[in-house]
Amino acid sequence: MKLKEIYDFFVGEGIKLDLRTKSQIVSNLRSKQAEYKKLKPSLRKFFDKENFKNPFADTRILYGDPKADVERILIGIDIEIGELLLADHLSHNGKKIDLIIAHHPEGVALAGLHEVMHLQTDALHNLGVDLAIAKDLMTKRIEEVSRRLHGANHTRTVDAAKLLDIPLMCCHTPADNHVAQYLQRLVDTKKPKTLQDIVDLLLKEPEFQDAAFNKAGPQILIGKAKDKAGKVLVDMTGGTEGSKEIFARLSQIGIKTQLSMHLSEAHYERIKSEHMHVVISGHMASDNLGMNLLLDKLERKGRLEIIECSGFRRVKR
Repeated sequence: MKLKEIYDFFVGEGIKLDLRTKSQIVSNLRSKQAEYKKLKPSLRKFFDKENFKNPFADTRILYGDPKADVERILIGIDIEIGELLLADHLSHNGKKIDLIIAHHPEGVALAGLHEVMHLQTDALHNLGVDLAIAKDLMTKRIEEVSRRLHGANHTRTVDAAKLLDIPLMCCHTPADNHVAQYLQRLVDTKKPKTLQDIVDLLLKEPEFQDAAFNKAGPQILIGKAKDKAGKVLVDMTGGTEGSKEIFARLSQIGIKTQLSMHLSEAHYERIKSEHMHVVISGHMASDNLGMNLLLDKLERKGRLEIIECSGFRRVKR
């Protein structure tokens, strides 16, 4: 397969399982085109034109010829200079790495991570939260994340990929969309009655079993094992954690339990005050599940050799 085929496939599959409606995604893409047209001609060269067709700013080809052939891929949850040197070592010892795929964004995809969070605004509105309220709360959080990321050394890993001449891409929200939809369908179908039932349901999946063996598996963060689960919301996509102010609104529309990859201390304190339950699935395990669901689809299109690293474990379904 070609590098660009893999990239385009991931974006396309991410769109299919997005929490937004088709019209919301189209509106997002059109807004980027309108934003571009309003720019002075001298500033247009700096605009990321991938935004015209890819609604996920955290998913990009970071380095490499899009037409390059790919047979063997090194995949990790986090790819940094160490993993790039590992790939270089493997290539010099008989296992040529044609492409490295990171789940978490690097380079321009990390710098643009906050842009993906607008997904959460539409997703909250689709759940029943007033659009104006969702926009107001998410705008504050998006600006906070943007400020935090702006000073980071975004290009460090990408620079190393260029020096080693190893193609590099990242796939974040498309994979997170897959795990969010997969687990939401699971809880909606199985209808777990208690918080422990949710944990037990997760532990039937190989990724969460592996995480449990490594002391990073599913756990009840707020609530007790026998507490009733009620209406469960799976919250696992949209760049990074949304506004901590939103929990009151979720409680008002009937959400009793939130199933998340992870929860910051500030978000933990706020959701606890709203008398909601929280089950944490496990960050690495959830990221593994999302990537594996995508790779299952990709491998139906062509033969690829996958080498695991940096917290990734390949599980086929």
